[in-house]
Amino acid sequence: MKIEFNHKMSAHCENGVTSNLLRHYGIELSEPMIFGIGSGLFFTYLPFLKLNGAPVVSFRPLPGLIFKRITKALGVKTKTLRFPRNQKKAMAMLDTKLNEGIPVGMVVGVYHLTYFPAPYRFHFNAHNIIVFAKENSIYSVSDPIMETIETIGEKELQRVRYAQGTYKPKGKMYFITKTPTQFDLKDAVRKSIKKTAKFMVVYPGQFIGDRAMHWLAKDIRKWPQKYDKRKAAKYLGSIIRMQEEIGTGGAGFRFLYAAFLQEAGELLNDNRFAEFSNEMTAIGDKWRLFATQAARVVKDRNDSATSYNSVADLLEEIANDEKRFFSKLLKISF
Repeated sequence: MKIEFNHKMSAHCENGVTSNLLRHYGIELSEPMIFGIGSGLFFTYLPFLKLNGAPVVSFRPLPGLIFKRITKALGVKTKTLRFPRNQKKAMAMLDTKLNEGIPVGMVVGVYHLTYFPAPYRFHFNAHNIIVFAKENSIYSVSDPIMETIETIGEKELQRVRYAQGTYKPKGKMYFITKTPTQFDLKDAVRKSIKKTAKFMVVYPGQFIGDRAMHWLAKDIRKWPQKYDKRKAAKYLGSIIRMQEEIGTGGAGFRFLYAAFLQEAGELLNDNRFAEFSNEMTAIGDKWRLFATQAARVVKDRNDSATSYNSVADLLEEIANDEKRFFSKLLKISF
């Protein structure tokens, strides 16, 4: 069965999948609003966990949390299924839902995603897509980072649903089962702002938020002495890739959150949020500068003003900015 589905691009896959699924059921929200209410802004540094041979640095929460948070906030009922060992059952369940007229979100690995441009195929298992139709063993795919509807064969889809490596998707699929007749968007916005601020500056431990940034900066200073030139560059390059290419959004997510704050101010009729939006945009500019300086070091184009130490200095400055910013958001009353 073919489902009439409205595909739209987005800056990030989970935001886009969430937005497109909600829109299919009549709930129209912008990508910044999806991202903001879903508390998608995050930072974590996990040096004991490796992805593609480098310590994990992530600018987003675990895959699925944005979708889970915003649907819960709006009172949207959903169902998530996993099939760790039964690939045939996973594919059969997908076909069942499509025959019921239900578009299905799922998490896949991108390395074997056949419609992906070759430069973007690497071992990353947290990409979100929507499958909404099947004809002659060919599935129609709404991939939010692609301009148009894509297609993929049954065997290829099964392969990416069961990609190997870190964060195996294990056939995960999710879909909407019921939508509310009304919801309190203002309340969802208020609660999400507080939640995001807590993630960034309150939650304990050195793996999350501004503390994790300071820890990463400290390690960046050590890498040139601790590792050979190639390995140190690989570790630093991995941060840039996670920030700018994979869609985990160091600078990009800050700009997206700034847009959310702008919309939140208009929704809440609160002029303070215009300034909050400008502050977050300035922080995003620093993240972009961080990526540029780090890239110069990785490519060995650094001069006396650009080194592992100067990159670490900038990261510590960003950490301090974000601590001040989210501490301020945490204290506001509205």
